[in-house]
Amino acid sequence: MAKLGSWRGMRRYMCVVGILALVVSIATLSNFYSLRSSLISGTFCNHNYPRDLSSLTSHMRNGSELKLTMDALTQKIQQEITVIRELSKNSSSPSSMRYGKFLADILGLVEEIQASFEGADQNESKTEFIHPLVKQKEHSDEPSDYFLIEEIRKYVRIKPNRLGKQNFMGANGTFTSIGHACFAMKKDLEEYMDYDIGDICKDDWKLAQRLMVHGCDPLPRRRCFSRAPQLYTKPFPINESMWKLPDDRNLRWGGYKCKNFTCLARNSTNKGFFKCRDCFNLTHHESPRWVDPVYQDPNSNLTSDFLISEVLDLKPGEVRIGLDFSAGTGTFAARMREHNVTIVTASINFGAPFNEIISLRGLVPLYLTINQRLPFFDNTLDLIHTTRFLDGWIDYVLLDFVLFDWDRVLRPGGLLWIDDFFCSKEDLDDYLEAFKMLRYKNHKWVVIPKIDKDDREVFFSAVLEKPPRPFR
Repeated sequence: MAKLGSWRGMRRYMCVVGILALVVSIATLSNFYSLRSSLISGTFCNHNYPRDLSSLTSHMRNGSELKLTMDALTQKIQQEITVIRELSKNSSSPSSMRYGKFLADILGLVEEIQASFEGADQNESKTEFIHPLVKQKEHSDEPSDYFLIEEIRKYVRIKPNRLGKQNFMGANGTFTSIGHACFAMKKDLEEYMDYDIGDICKDDWKLAQRLMVHGCDPLPRRRCFSRAPQLYTKPFPINESMWKLPDDRNLRWGGYKCKNFTCLARNSTNKGFFKCRDCFNLTHHESPRWVDPVYQDPNSNLTSDFLISEVLDLKPGEVRIGLDFSAGTGTFAARMREHNVTIVTASINFGAPFNEIISLRGLVPLYLTINQRLPFFDNTLDLIHTTRFLDGWIDYVLLDFVLFDWDRVLRPGGLLWIDDFFCSKEDLDDYLEAFKMLRYKNHKWVVIPKIDKDDREVFFSAVLEKPPRPFR
């Protein structure tokens, strides 16, 4: 019987130890997954999780099931201690006394665990728990985090100064910028920036121009070598290049319908562009411009074209530098050069190599879209000229921004030359109001019908002078 009693005590001991091991395992797993969840980045699977998972993890985190198990274990240990005390009255075995003391210690630990669960329940009742895998990600303000291509990420990150001090420009770092629409054109921009550093760039100038035209302007710089014509030859001397078509070998013709200058100069409409269909005909079409008067109607003396000599006589000796914002091949700058006036020609390659021919003629091209602020400081230019560019297609608000930016860079007394602006008759008053808002002095102002549109459209030309400011 004594042996049988000892065996019964041993069975109880093994049962209690087994239950205790189960509780410790459950508690350890709970702590492990709680710690693991806190270490997982919020960027991993932070959305598209069902709410059932959130309620399940919240339920498990609250520990309701574990708490019930702990209560049952506590009750079992208390019952076992009561039985051992009853047995100890009948037997003074030291093993039973040690066994009872061991269970009492275990009960104390279990009660401490219970108390910690109750405290956690009180805290969680105040604030709802959201699992780290389910909670919403805090959006990063870093532009580099939006892109996947490493070259873009490296480019847009702030570059702190190596010495940890402000540089000579008064900044603690370099802040390279891209156009805001680059984020909406993420796929195209990543294609543009996908290259091998130090290798030859892809022939993707049309992709770059599409990005610029649609607002991804300025584009990020690249660390690859731009492609050049394979058989580039020396350009013509300056006394020949102004009115002579360049060598065909000095251009990359990929992306154009025409593959040589002869095609561009030909009187044909199927050349890939229409804004200045004849502007590559340097001898017959371009040479007389702004030198000989051109009348819209041969039967009358009406014209919207002003001669360069007439405009320069308005401010003798004062016009030295300026900007031509037009669709063309640089002929205006070439003619102004004959009067010792330096003109920078802003253009973009819409269907033809406008920037290349401007440079090959010995003039200064500026590859610029209408989206971008002019890269000139305030009150620095003597003249701004525009033709065949600002027409009836432009939005009224955009025209306001453009005109005020031009006003910014024109010096007091500078001239704004609007050349052959055309629009429908119905829109004319709205467009003219935008020019009148500048409150410039009118030197020349003419509106005539555009005869090839059955009197539905008109030409508007003006030469305006920026007044000194402030007005009051």
